[in-house]
Amino acid sequence: MPEPDAILPEIYVQPGESHLVREPTILRTLLGSCVGIAFLAPRLGVGALCHPMLPTHPHKPRAALSIAGSRRYVDFAIRDLARQFEELGARSGEVQVKLFGGGDVLLVTNAASRPTVGKLNCEVALRVLDEEGFNVVASSLGGNRGVNIVFNTETGEVLLQRHS
Repeated sequence: MPEPDAILPEIYVQPGESHLVREPTILRTLLGSCVGIAFLAPRLGVGALCHPMLPTHPHKPRAALSIAGSRRYVDFAIRDLARQFEELGARSGEVQVKLFGGGDVLLVTNAASRPTVGKLNCEVALRVLDEEGFNVVASSLGGNRGVNIVFNTETGEVLLQRHS
């Protein structure tokens, strides 16, 4: 990723967080079984990165979570950002989406008996992005190592570094 002429502000996106920015920014995070989803609406100069940890929101009355708490879930985080982009005037078809993570970074015994959290996160992310009308223009999913991602909302570039 080329060095920008000016130093851009940086935000580290913690697990369970989403950040939408309206000015050029570097958004970064570290992923294991979580997914990181980068959104960019070039026409508006708006970018976002979410770092949900679990596949589906528990839609039960007892599970009344705050919006911030609900962003821990892949399905909720994507729909929440879809709504925010729509409110800003972006159509889902014009938003560039890049999807990362969903690895099996923990030792799993009897993995064939049921899908891992990483695999479920990937499946839900792809399904909900499709349901919301987004096209994934780049992705790197699965594997057994964590990844660092650095998203430049000015250029749309994402630098991915795999852990050894």
